[in-house]
This record gives sequence, structure tokens and C-alpha cells, in this order.
Amino acid sequence: MATPLILVLLVLSSVLLWTPSFSISDGLRAGSWLSVEAPAEVLTSPDGSFSAGFHPVGQNAYSFAIWFNKPTCSATSCTVVWMANRDQPVNGRSSKLCLLRSGNLVLEDADHIIVWETKTVSATPTQLKLEDGGNLVLRDSEGLVLWQSYDSPTDTLLPLQPFSANSNLISSRSQGNYSSGFYRLYFDTDNVLSLVYKGPEFSSVYWPSPWLLTWEAGRSTYNNTKLAVLDSLGNFSSTDNLTFLSADYGSKISRMLKMDFDGNLRLYSLQEGSEVWVVSWEAFPQPCMVHGCCGPNTICLYTPSFGRKCSCSPGYKQRKPDDWSLGCEPEFLLSCNQTDQLDFLKLRHVEFYGYDFNMYPNVTLEECKQICLQMCDCRGFQFRFIKAHESDGTYCYPKSQLLNGHRPPNFNADFYVKLPKAAVSSYVDTVKYPELHCSNQVEQLQRKYTRTHANESLRFGLWTACAVGGVELITILLVWIFFIRTNDKPSPNAGYLLATTGFRKFTFAELKKATNRFSEELGRGAGGIVYKATLSDGRVAAIKRLIDANKGEAEFLAEVNTIGKLNHMNLIEMWGYCAEGKHRLLVYEYMEHGSLAENLSSKSLDWDKRFDIAMGTARGLAYLHEECLEWVLHCDIKPQNILIDSKYRPKVSDFGLAWLLNRGDVKYSKFSRIRGTRGYMAPEWVFNLPITSKVDVYSYGILLLELVTGKSPAAEIQVSDEGSSKTQRTLVTWVRGQMERALETETWTHEIIDPKLEGIYDEAEMVTMVNVALRCVQEDKDERPKMGEVVEMLFRDGSQ
Repeated sequence: MATPLILVLLVLSSVLLWTPSFSISDGLRAGSWLSVEAPAEVLTSPDGSFSAGFHPVGQNAYSFAIWFNKPTCSATSCTVVWMANRDQPVNGRSSKLCLLRSGNLVLEDADHIIVWETKTVSATPTQLKLEDGGNLVLRDSEGLVLWQSYDSPTDTLLPLQPFSANSNLISSRSQGNYSSGFYRLYFDTDNVLSLVYKGPEFSSVYWPSPWLLTWEAGRSTYNNTKLAVLDSLGNFSSTDNLTFLSADYGSKISRMLKMDFDGNLRLYSLQEGSEVWVVSWEAFPQPCMVHGCCGPNTICLYTPSFGRKCSCSPGYKQRKPDDWSLGCEPEFLLSCNQTDQLDFLKLRHVEFYGYDFNMYPNVTLEECKQICLQMCDCRGFQFRFIKAHESDGTYCYPKSQLLNGHRPPNFNADFYVKLPKAAVSSYVDTVKYPELHCSNQVEQLQRKYTRTHANESLRFGLWTACAVGGVELITILLVWIFFIRTNDKPSPNAGYLLATTGFRKFTFAELKKATNRFSEELGRGAGGIVYKATLSDGRVAAIKRLIDANKGEAEFLAEVNTIGKLNHMNLIEMWGYCAEGKHRLLVYEYMEHGSLAENLSSKSLDWDKRFDIAMGTARGLAYLHEECLEWVLHCDIKPQNILIDSKYRPKVSDFGLAWLLNRGDVKYSKFSRIRGTRGYMAPEWVFNLPITSKVDVYSYGILLLELVTGKSPAAEIQVSDEGSSKTQRTLVTWVRGQMERALETETWTHEIIDPKLEGIYDEAEMVTMVNVALRCVQEDKDERPKMGEVVEMLFRDGSQ
């Protein structure tokens, strides 16, 4: 009789501890739950627009979700706007959403496995309620919000739901798969609302258009609020100046902004009097402009009648049936040593965006083919003719990856994919496009024409006048061409700069006048001299003039090409350039406080300024390494290349040694020479190891130590070790030695701090900077953090 009694007591205790929720309209109260086995038990908003409960996402798989009640929700068709556990569904039996008496909201799988929780605590009773706007809110008895679904959106933004710096809209994996996909809407480090594709192998930002500067795309980086909102009338506005209106603006109807699985951001409106969602705005009318929509080695085709369609590039096959996100793989093996066995197949009007090895102007088609053949990793090349004033000519873009392939409207260029000769001969037409269906019937027009008898003498006079005029015109053109060529012989590389950067091209005479005949020198280095100038529009600028134009032209072109693609508050802004004859000059914004090196030698930098300079420099490098479409290595981080503006904000400058690489290429070692400055160079340069972004991390670590100590890494430090004996140590070994002495004394921080600070500094921030610096200068590059991780470490410890 004892066993039944024990069972009864257990049942009674569980009933006292948990009370199932049947009062759904009032919300879920502490000590109650919703069961996956009771689908009728859902939370409903007071106006009846939204419901929250368990929604099926697969066979015997459920997620706790919020959805619109109109259109009518069913297991196969439901407008879901939020999910708690999109990537970890729960079992169709014994799973519950429980509001514990402690104030924590917990989603339990079978066997009481917690798959999601709010991690909230409350000393007073709590209540979970679904509000009219679709916000699921957990409050205590005093009405204080402990948690709300608005703060953690999945792929949908509802009207009046704030979108902030911590918000992300992440697309679903596919039409019927609710798990996290590859597309994300977020505020980037420049405070710009952006769309990024983060695929299994590659990542790239594709909105705003990466080939446009921020202001050209109608955005602004001059804000720090990172806030966007869609109002109830259909107006979307963001702090980066992005605004748009729905096509039905003004109507008070149901709306939602959705990050769709195909990578397009769309605003949907519910048609009045029906249960149909219609698109009232979208970011991309041409869906093929979305990066990664068809995966690597594919071509996206779009027509209004056929929609979007993916196909493999010639010579490639689909990796996985029914999943184009993985793209295609080659059906061949390219050999680097057998270039005579390779050929190129022409793809008409096809573009593969990004991942260029370089740009080669004014080369022939055959020369471009040879360039690609000599590059083992070249998959093909874009060849086009550009007509843009002084930049007229042909351009060759060898590609290391075939990504974002599509056929843009009115794209007057071709792509040549590298294949074995046997594969090339097997293709007649390279890309199959949707055919136009036209009638083949020919109708003869019934028209009669009457021949007129012109005056023969008049005709002769007209032909004579035309001939004389033509001779005069040709003579004028020949004289003009001769005058231009004799007075200004541009460099063969100068033509493509305008197309590359979009900045203004100055004449040498303009810059000579602006600098007052190069009279006021700001500084000089191995590559050139910098002068102060006042431009014709009144702006104060810094003009960098290469000392040896022929020797430094590679650096010059690298700097223009690199900076033309960058835009960040902690990177130097370039206004223009001069490529006239033998002259090579760059026009920068003027930095009032000069370089960091100049400031370190004075007492102008207090501790707060030094810490801000460390943080800003890290953010600029993190942008170069992790936010750009291409992977940019600076290769020469040092105080001389960190400039300080009027508010003591740092800006990374001097990209003459920069190198653009593919973000996925982490073992690149094809540098023609050692780059950088002694004392700041990573060991990889000396030992001829693969060069990665970690070389910049190493240089940044040395820079941090110099900010803390005020000592140059190039100088040997005299240290008394045993008695009166003295040894020479580098900056890194000296700092490490001082830290090791912390076991004996706690004054090591005072031993290494820059004396110019006179003992005024934040010791916690200083210790953080030293620890981060020593991690950055590890000899093993794999032990060094990424610059994004450096920013997080400095921000986390610096904000405490």
C-alpha cells in the first residue's frame, strides 16, 4: 500500500507546483506552462492580431513562435514573425514553455532539457503576455519589463519595433526551413545599416552597394545611435539617413519588414479585405544582385517572366542537388605547369563580382589571357572596355574566385573562364539564357515609292563641300592630338585611376599652386614627402609627393586603389590624386595634430587620449581585415602612419604597402618583397612564412606597447640584471621581464609606464593594453587574436 500512496503524493505535489494555463487571454503566470501536446493553448494579443505558441517546423519538431492570425495560420501556411528556438527545435511530445516562479522563462525539450531561456530573475510574481504589436513581454508585478521579444528579432521587424545596434535580422535557411540562413541585416562598425552574406566559405557586404562610397549610396557615418524603426503608416527611417516609404504609405494596415531567405530585404503589406501579403518595397528589384544567391561557381539569371534561376558555370557541376547555396564544383583539374593544355571560354555579358587579383589597364585580350595563365589560382578574368573621359581603355580583372556571378542589364563586358581545352571545345554556346518567343511569319508591306530626279549639279556641289569639310576636320584633329601628346604624356597606368577610385584627378599645376610651390613640408618618409596645401575650394589638404615616381609607382597605385574602396571613421580620407607625366601625388584630408609619432615625443597625449587612439586604430584595422569585401593588409602599422585629427581621433594612413587579398585565403605568401618597418615586422617576414592578417596584428601589438611605454621598438633597452651587469633587450622582452617581476613586486606597471604621463593613468586599462599587446606579438601567428577580438577585449575592459 506504500507505493500507491507515494505515487499519489508525487502527483499532488506536482499539481501544487505547476498549474497548467487555460487562461490564455490573460497571459502566462508564474508557475504555469504551455504544452506542445496542447496546440489549442496559445497566447493571443488583446486585438486578436497575433498568437504565440508551438509551431511545427518539421516532422515531430516544434519551435515556440509568434505569428499573424491573418492570413489564417495553419501547419503548412503561417506568417511567423519570431521564434525562440529556430535552430534547436523541440520534440512533439513532453516539451513545454514554463514560466518558473523564480521569474525565468524556460523552453524545455523532452526529459527536461532546456533549449532556450530568458535568464531572468524576479522576487515578485511575473506574467508573460502577448501585446497588440506582436511583442511578447515578461513583466514583474510592478510592471517592470524583464524581457521582451522585440529585443531579439529573428528575420522580421514589426511596426514600431526598434532596430538597434544589438539587433539582427537573420534570414531563414530556405522556403520551408526556419533555421538561421546566410543573410543578415545589421548596423556595421561605421553605423551604417547593411546587408551581409555569410556563407559556408565566403562572406561579403552587398548593401549598400560595395562599389559606392557611403555618401554616394545616400548614407551617413556621422552618427553613433544606430537606431531604425518602421512606423505604422509604412515609413522606415534609420539614423544613417536611410529612409523609404511603402507603396501604400498612409494606410493603417498590417505590415512587416522581412529578411527573406533569398537575401532580399522586403516590406510586406496585408491587402485590405483579403488574406494576401504583397510586396510594398524591396531593396533589390534585380534579385541576382544579392551576393551568394546561387553559391560559388554559378551564374544567376533573372527575367520578370521566368524569375530567378541558378546554373553552374561551364565546366562545373552542382555540389548538392536542390541546394544552390553550396554552389558548384569543377569537373576538371587545372594543372599549373601545363598552360598549353588550358584555354578560355567566353561568357557573354556575365560578371563575377569581387575577388580580383589586380587590375591591368590597357592590355589586349591575349595579354590578359597570358596574365591569367601564369597565375595558378586564376579561375578566369573579366575583360571590358571603359569609356570615361581620361580613363578610356581596356581593363583586365583576373579572378581568384568565381563568386556572385550574374548577367546585369546593359553590362557591356565579357567573362572568360579558364578550362581545359577539351572542355572548351565541348561547348557551342556558353550560357543558356531564356529564349524570346517571336513569330516567324513575315508580312510584306504594300507600299509604293516614287523616284525623284535630283539636280545633278546640286548633288556634285554638296559632295564637294562635304569632302572639303572632312579634310579640314581631320587636319584639326591631327593637330590637336599632336599638341596633347607632346605637352602631356600620361603614364600607361594613369588612365584607370579615375575608374578605380571615383575621386577627383588634379593637375600638377593645381597642386603646385595649392602648396605654394611645395614650400611647407609636413613630413617625409622613404617613399615621399608630405606638404601642406590649400585647395581652390578653401579646404586644407595634405599632399603626398613620391620622391622617385618610377620606383614608387607600385606603391602609389596600391594606395589609390586601396583607399578608393575604403570608408571608415578611423581610416584616412583621400580627396584626389595627380598622375601627370612623371608626377605622382596623393591628396589627403589634413590632420591638425600630425602623426602619433610626433605626439608621443611630446606631452600632448594624456592617458585617455592614448587609450582612445588604441581603440580607434584597432577598429580601423578590424574594418580592413573583416568588414571589407576584399581582405586588406596594411603591412606597415607604426606611429608614423597613425594620424591624429583635431579631436585626437586616430586615422590609419599610408596604404602604399597595402595588399588586397581574398578573405578566405589565409595562407597567402606570394609577396614580392619584405614589407614594413624594422621593429614592427612580424616574424613571418623574416622566416618567409605565409603572410596573413596576423602581420598587422603583430605590428599593432608593438604599437600598443609604444603607447604605454613611450619607447621605440627599434631601440635596444639597457637593463641592469645581476649586480652592475647590463644587457640589451627589445621592447617586448623588456615588458615581459618587468611583468615577471610582479611575483616579487607590484610596481611593474610604474616601471614601464611612459614617464611623460607623470604617473597619471588608469592602471586597469593599462594592464589590459599590455596583456592585449603581448597576445598580439606572439611568435606563433595562430596564437595572436584577430583585430575584431582585440576591439572586443579593449571595449569590454575599457568600459568597465
